[in-house]
Amino acid sequence: MATCFGAITMTIRTANKQPIKHNFIAGEWRPSAEYMENINPSDTNDVIARYAIASSNDVQDAVSAAATAMPVWSNSTSGERFEILDAIGSEIIQRQHELGDLLAREEGKTLKEAVAEAHRAGSLFKFFAAEVYRSETEGYRSLRPGISLEVRREPIGVVAAITPWNFPLAIPAWKIAPALAYGNTVVFKPAELVSGSAWALAEIISRAGLPEGVFNLVMGQGTEVGAALVEHADVAGVTFTGSTAVGRKIGATTFARGGKMQLEMGGQNPLIVLDDADLESAVEFAINGSFYSTGQRCTASSRLIVTEGIHDAFVAAMLHRMQGLRIGDARNPDTEIGPVVSEAQLNNNLDYLRTAKIEGARLLTGGEELKRPTPGWYLSPALFTHATREMQICREEVFGPIASVISVSNYDEALLVANDSDFGLSAGIVSNDRKIIDHFTTNVQAGMVQINLPTAGMDFHAPFTGRKNSSYGPPEKGSHCREFFTNSKVVHANYGERLKPKKEGS
Repeated sequence: MATCFGAITMTIRTANKQPIKHNFIAGEWRPSAEYMENINPSDTNDVIARYAIASSNDVQDAVSAAATAMPVWSNSTSGERFEILDAIGSEIIQRQHELGDLLAREEGKTLKEAVAEAHRAGSLFKFFAAEVYRSETEGYRSLRPGISLEVRREPIGVVAAITPWNFPLAIPAWKIAPALAYGNTVVFKPAELVSGSAWALAEIISRAGLPEGVFNLVMGQGTEVGAALVEHADVAGVTFTGSTAVGRKIGATTFARGGKMQLEMGGQNPLIVLDDADLESAVEFAINGSFYSTGQRCTASSRLIVTEGIHDAFVAAMLHRMQGLRIGDARNPDTEIGPVVSEAQLNNNLDYLRTAKIEGARLLTGGEELKRPTPGWYLSPALFTHATREMQICREEVFGPIASVISVSNYDEALLVANDSDFGLSAGIVSNDRKIIDHFTTNVQAGMVQINLPTAGMDFHAPFTGRKNSSYGPPEKGSHCREFFTNSKVVHANYGERLKPKKEGS
């Protein structure tokens, strides 16, 4: 058995020394009939551990435990919630290098990015710890004399948090922390590719002092475990981050049974580079947005929309910069681009590369499977030119280290191309023209706008939200997420003299 900070945790080892990790249900680490191996994408010979696959009965028990715990947790004091959430955040930050190393090992994000994500996850818990002290009641002046009017905020109930593999600490944190802060109970279902980070986070939460059943972890395939959660009548709300196709299915199922939903889905994000842009800065923004995190971000810069006057210089500078990118094991401190997360994702990227060539895009560099000292799913970052907005690679979310340059004549055409998308998550512009920047900010069809910055990279205390097929429901993060995690109750009251009983004979 392993120990952590003096507390016994449910980790056992098999004969071949692979750790086995269980689900956490109703305050206990529960063994499962089936387990899945977690593979390091930087070294496919490295099995991190074996993680439990929850059954339908496990999901039922987790939801029942969460529902049973609701009356206790929803009536807890602000002080109690603060202490628990703040303690979780403090331990995550204290262990950020350990957690970051695990994240890099199982997901392929570079060590620097992974440690930063772990720190962000801890900060998110601390932010929502502070949020519990905000007033849950708003007072208004009634239109009628003698009537008081207030709006109360109450927790919605059991929340299913279904999270993706690309940010396995930060995204769970910005779903679980507010759910708990506003008095809800949680059943957490992570992506199976990153069960290690999810389990480590759950283990920290399990020791923070929450009442039994307030937080539960069920691991496994989304088609089974996730579906069972979404369909459960006692799940009051589903907060999901993932693909648009899956999000639509979850939304339809949740709506049909009257649940609340918060859906963050795909992106096909434009970065406009105008003639007056600082070339060196524009290239760095594009490199960051398109290729960091191996391009596996919903806010990645998939479309680089460049005006004619700077196009050739921009492309040349991009090529020069890309030649120096260091691609390798995610845990090597010198690595700038890690591997693709899985073989399936790598094959998906290769399919997009082949289709782009068939449709007429010109591959200038990259797009090749790479050999490294250890076997892994390595792909060199790819840059296409002669791309058009009709091409599949410019319409669909690729989710890999692939960027396409679309040449346009001027800003007006650039904005038109940027808005010609089924998605509307993040959009960026590189320019020094304040008038154009103001016009872009107002008229671009995106939930988040970046001015002279990469399209990826958002502050954790601000809302995270998109338009079109990128988002549905209240935004994530920041105090705005209260719209999802709470229900409003409007109270009109008459405490006036006329309510007093009349005296006899009066």
